[in-house]
Amino acid sequence: MVKTVNTKADFDAVIKEDKLTVVDFYATWCGPCRMIAPKIEEMEKEFSGVNFIKVDVDENSETAEDCGISAMPTFFFYKAGNKLDEVVGASEASIREKIEKLK
Repeated sequence: MVKTVNTKADFDAVIKEDKLTVVDFYATWCGPCRMIAPKIEEMEKEFSGVNFIKVDVDENSETAEDCGISAMPTFFFYKAGNKLDEVVGASEASIREKIEKLK
């Protein structure tokens, strides 16, 4: 189960880790977010050395605003506190491609 981070402090702590972290910015009311969610769960099992976290943009608006999120779903890719890349939209192929490239 992909962990949901509920505070900016939790988010900041996770993205500082020295391994690839995939952040799924989502909203409960967002259809494409619900569609991609099971695929992200599968990827979490598949890519063992990669962190996966979720940020509910409504529940954790501080983090979403700080990251400039304007569309859902948006996926950010971090390593050691640095944002490496992003994917806007529910494209499983694009997300997989970024993970393969960045891990």
